[in-house]
Amino acid sequence: MERLRQLIIFFFLFLTVLEHASSARILSIAAKPDRHDIAASARWLVSQNIWGVLSTLSIEHNGAPFGNVVSYSDGLPGKGNGIPYFYLTILDPTTRNALKDSRASFAVSESPIGTCKRDPMDPTCSKLTLTGKLLQLGEGSDEEKVAKKALFTKHPEMMDWPKGHEFSVFKLEIINIFLINWYGGAKSVTVDEYLRYKETKVASFL
Repeated sequence: MERLRQLIIFFFLFLTVLEHASSARILSIAAKPDRHDIAASARWLVSQNIWGVLSTLSIEHNGAPFGNVVSYSDGLPGKGNGIPYFYLTILDPTTRNALKDSRASFAVSESPIGTCKRDPMDPTCSKLTLTGKLLQLGEGSDEEKVAKKALFTKHPEMMDWPKGHEFSVFKLEIINIFLINWYGGAKSVTVDEYLRYKETKVASFL
């Protein structure tokens, strides 16, 4: 009887862990794009990651760069548009900085995705920095509704964050793209090429 009880407890613990694991990352890892397809590589990094480092200009430290780890989403799984959306509170310095000076950058790496086993600084471990303006979306606007759905789908715990903390949806209006996905320095991709990208090619490691 004791053995049966232990098995039942283990079974329910296993289901609980499985449930939390699935809700924590609902994304399926799509194949890494051909490294020669620069726009695809950039969009893949943004769609497959769920967090990155968002940097703003600090109003508390005389304009010094302030980097902050934040969760984000660029759309529903498999339907990303390449634009990072954030759910930020006025209690966070990042939000206050952006409301004073919207200039910002957002960096993501291939390393958290799990497809790169080398040091994150290795050129073959892709990394992307998007530079632009961090803008607050209008409350109740169509874009805010779409962004909230995208954020809450990938980060369901956000729905339970304290209402009194004045969370708002922000987006990064992209002005410049810095991508390294192989040797030879940063790759050239325009914002238009990045945003218009639709189809992913098969990965190439040659």
